[in-house]
Amino acid sequence: MNDQPERTGWLLAVALTVQFVVALDMSVVNVALPDIRDDLGFGSGGLLWVVNAYALAFGGLLMLGGRLADIVGRRTTLMAGLAVFGAASLGGGLVGSPGWLIAARAVQGVGAAALAPVAFTLIAVTFPAGPARARALGLWGMAAAAGGAVGVLAGGLLTEGAGWRSVLLINVPIVLAAMAAARFSVAPDRREGPPARLDAAGALLVTGGMTALVLALVRTETHPWGSATTLTTLAVAAVLLVAFVVVERRVAQPLLRIGLLRQRSVLVANLFVLLLFSGQFAAFYFTSLYMQQILGYGPVRAGAAFLPFCTGIVIGSLTATRTVARFGVRTLLVAGGLLGAAGFGWFWRTVGVDGGFADSILGPSLLASVGIGLCVVPMGTAATTGVAAREAGMASGLVNSSRQIGGSLGLAVLATVASHTTDADGGTGPSGPSALVSGYATAFGVAGALLVVAALSAALLLPRRTEPAVEPAAAEPAAEPSVTAPRGDRTRLS
Repeated sequence: MNDQPERTGWLLAVALTVQFVVALDMSVVNVALPDIRDDLGFGSGGLLWVVNAYALAFGGLLMLGGRLADIVGRRTTLMAGLAVFGAASLGGGLVGSPGWLIAARAVQGVGAAALAPVAFTLIAVTFPAGPARARALGLWGMAAAAGGAVGVLAGGLLTEGAGWRSVLLINVPIVLAAMAAARFSVAPDRREGPPARLDAAGALLVTGGMTALVLALVRTETHPWGSATTLTTLAVAAVLLVAFVVVERRVAQPLLRIGLLRQRSVLVANLFVLLLFSGQFAAFYFTSLYMQQILGYGPVRAGAAFLPFCTGIVIGSLTATRTVARFGVRTLLVAGGLLGAAGFGWFWRTVGVDGGFADSILGPSLLASVGIGLCVVPMGTAATTGVAAREAGMASGLVNSSRQIGGSLGLAVLATVASHTTDADGGTGPSGPSALVSGYATAFGVAGALLVVAALSAALLLPRRTEPAVEPAAAEPAAEPSVTAPRGDRTRLS
């Protein structure tokens, strides 16, 4: 009896679980931050690092994590990433001091940087091009969206019901279940031909450059764009990343083959991901602020109000799964980008001091999320077009890096835009609430404009038909949003 279909089903379940839990931990701790501060005695500036430590390690190591899957093997990378992530979650749930919690969150980010690319890679090399891969990519996008949105709701429920430590400890049984399923479903690593070697110089340069870039972006609330600290950090990031490109053009086995970016579909897919998540991350961050600071929602109610977003992602992803073969990648990316932009434009027009869930949240969330969901399958398809299976991890690390950098960049830029608008309209004086709403509305408008630019890039730069070319796993033995909730003490707009 052939158990290959059963193993493939379990493998997909593992990849989806991994993507879900990585996205979950980007947002699940946010609503627990006040309890964490009170219990562990965080200072006013340290609490933000409970969030930033995870984002920093995750964003800085994504390229390395993706390439490790190609070099040491997908199963090995998956199991190691799960072990690191689970151990850090357990340790974080048991710590008794601020420093140890920040360290645990950073180690969680290290594990996540291995897990996110390998989850995408397993789908890309296991499922053949066509309906099977489209369905798997659609589910992958749903898992990412659900993890980010459910994290806000779950964080509130867990914190109220079992204390803040439970938001970290809940990962442990999930990780153990994923490891057990992975041992059954993911084929042992085998390699033919000469062994691949890790590009150590490239790994150091890209990790340092990406870490410096993310660090500069996540600190713009405390160190403004024009400050010496931010400018110096950005300059260091630029120097390291330029040096990385120079090194990659010369080594025999690069961490990122620069020629990969000469493939138009791969380049445009990463540009689209960067722009899409720049708008999405920031827009839903400001939705959280609007619900809690203007509409007076508590953490649990605000988390529940994000569930329509999950519903829209499901609708959009299922629609894309069923229509991508008929309409093609370019058409769906353009349509999805424009629908998402229309949803953010709806937010821009309807958020107000006297707004409500039905008119200011529900409709815009559904429209924007359906558009984003339409983009998930074609983004994954375009990002793997022309990529050999032996470089699937490389392509996955690249697209995940684009997503993470896009989210951090968009949030940093739009937070600055919103703050300036709020200050210009009255700040926190007598007109404070209306000034805050004015800042939020401006941020939504800019987020919509970013999605319009993403749609235009797809319309003008992608070929009419884009077909994936990653070989299925059978051809080569196994040998890349979220919703962001308010970031702790990040209350410049309040």
